[in-house]
This record gives sequence, structure tokens and C-alpha cells, in this order.
Amino acid sequence: MMFEEVKKILVEEMQVKESDVTLAAELTNDLRINSLELADMVLMCEERFGVEIKDEDLPKFITVGDVVDYLTKNVK
Repeated sequence: MMFEEVKKILVEEMQVKESDVTLAAELTNDLRINSLELADMVLMCEERFGVEIKDEDLPKFITVGDVVDYLTKNVK
């Protein structure tokens, strides 16, 4: 469920090809998301899931799976 929501953000808002989005896909290397786009994605996740993502947690977001795991653990 969480993966599908994150995937939707990446495809609809970040113009990432749907077939490229997997749990193992790296945000920067595979999906070509730069630091500004990552910040936008974080804001969208915060709004959609009602969670605050701390700046110090951003370096942990290497793969789509990292984002999904983080949100799964922190969304109430």
C-alpha cells in the first residue's frame, strides 16, 4: 500500500517512468531525481501522509524502499 502511494507521487508528480519505480531503484542514480526534486518529493509525502520528515533523515533516502520503510514506520 505505502509503496503504491510513493510510486504514484514519483510517477504523477516527478514524471518518473512507472516501470522504473521499484523498491530497489535508487532515487538519484536510477530515477534521476536531483536534490531539489527530492525536497519536493519529501514535501508531497509530508502532505499526503501527515508526517514530518526531518532534514537529517534525508540522506537515508537512497532507494524507493528506504522512503517506503521510513514512511511505514513513521506514519501514524
